[in-house]
Amino acid sequence: MLKMDEDALVCDLAETYHIYDYKQLPPLKVAVFSLGLREESRINRVISGNRVSFERRILAGMFDRLGMLIWMKTTDGQKGKNRPEMVSTMFDNQHKDSEVVSFGSGKDFEETRNNILGFGGDS
Repeated sequence: MLKMDEDALVCDLAETYHIYDYKQLPPLKVAVFSLGLREESRINRVISGNRVSFERRILAGMFDRLGMLIWMKTTDGQKGKNRPEMVSTMFDNQHKDSEVVSFGSGKDFEETRNNILGFGGDS
């Protein structure tokens, strides 16, 4: 834990146990205190790779779903325009670039699909 983010661990120990200088304690006692930190502690978020707490992810998801429901009731929503951005995607470690592709006919779709899958096409 110390190698990953010493500052996060020091801050968590100070907040939870009021330990401001962990180096004065025996290493085993510091290890026990470190393992007793709550799941949403800074150091546990660093270890798991999550930037935000589970609670905030749930709240963001609720916000997104509510926004989507409201948007669907508008004229833009019924036409599929001006879709609201999802707050929860800001928490993802990997940003996904989604490209929307539309086709004029089923034939265009089949040709593009076959080219992507490597089934030939214009050769």
